[in-house]
Amino acid sequence: MGKFVINTDKAGKQRFNLLASNGQVILSSQGYSSKAACDNGIESVRKNSQDDSMFDRKTAKDGSPYFSLKASNGQVIGDSQMYSSESAMENGIASVRTNAPKATVEDKS
Repeated sequence: MGKFVINTDKAGKQRFNLLASNGQVILSSQGYSSKAACDNGIESVRKNSQDDSMFDRKTAKDGSPYFSLKASNGQVIGDSQMYSSESAMENGIASVRTNAPKATVEDKS
């Protein structure tokens, strides 16, 4: 099963990564000013990851595919890593869908 890992960045903001069951990061959040806001971000991932229209499929300047997960207000909750192909990106999206709803939370902040 996947898990959300919360850390504090150098600027003092809370961030989370969603890890797949193999430990690979599949989604990284923005920085949040409080633990409560970070927790709300995690709940937003759980909810919005089940709606395909919330995934914004993108291409980086170097041609690498990646995706962003948006909240219902259109704000980006988190971004994926860069992928080697569109099919690998789609597998990443499927992994977020599978792992997010039941992922545990590990607070390392």
